Amino acid sequence: MHDHEDGHHHDHDHQCGHDHDHSHDNHYSDMQARVKALETLLTEKGLIDPAAIDAIVETYETKVGPRNGAQVVAKAWSDPEFAEWLRRDATAAIASLGFTGRQGEHMRAVFNTPETHNLVVCTLCSCYPWSVLGLPPVWYKAPAYRSRAVIDPRGVLAEFGTVLPAEKKIRVWDSTAELRYLVIPERPTRTDGMSEAALADLVSRDAMIGTALATKPEATV
Repeated sequence: MHDHEDGHHHDHDHQCGHDHDHSHDNHYSDMQARVKALETLLTEKGLIDPAAIDAIVETYETKVGPRNGAQVVAKAWSDPEFAEWLRRDATAAIASLGFTGRQGEHMRAVFNTPETHNLVVCTLCSCYPWSVLGLPPVWYKAPAYRSRAVIDPRGVLAEFGTVLPAEKKIRVWDSTAELRYLVIPERPTRTDGMSEAALADLVSRDAMIGTALATKPEATV
């Protein structure tokens, strides 16, 4: 785990299993190589449109995939007992909703507060909570994000359009093959009485990585 505030770097033991799907810079994993080869073959035969593939990937990255995580966040906002369970044993709490990791990896939920904002990165590869967030975004795997999120998290957040007060601390959590993190964003104001489904609509993939905040309800109208 890489747990520090702003730019203070602490050494850690990052055990990253290489038997699961990773993008190590420009190298394809076996599965990614097979998928790429299949896409190329089908495109050459005129059976698929690359633009359609891009649209499907975008949908799964930003809409379909993160719905599981959004349900977890909405329930945590709505149910104090579930939120406490999530703090105590996120793996079990998330599994109770039917979402479990492909490799049996453990989950930890980190809660944003008025004093502290959490940001998730995987510094050595691209460990990511697939079971709750779906496909990882391209930028999450990029060396620039993986290094700069550690060195200058406040600057990285600003580039995402998330400008935090100077007094708010930023904690950076480094995912590994064994332990993945889910950020529970702060619940927006004026959301009392909203259903869990409506609350889930306020939660984006980026908010659960920590590069964004939950959406204010008026912004979704």
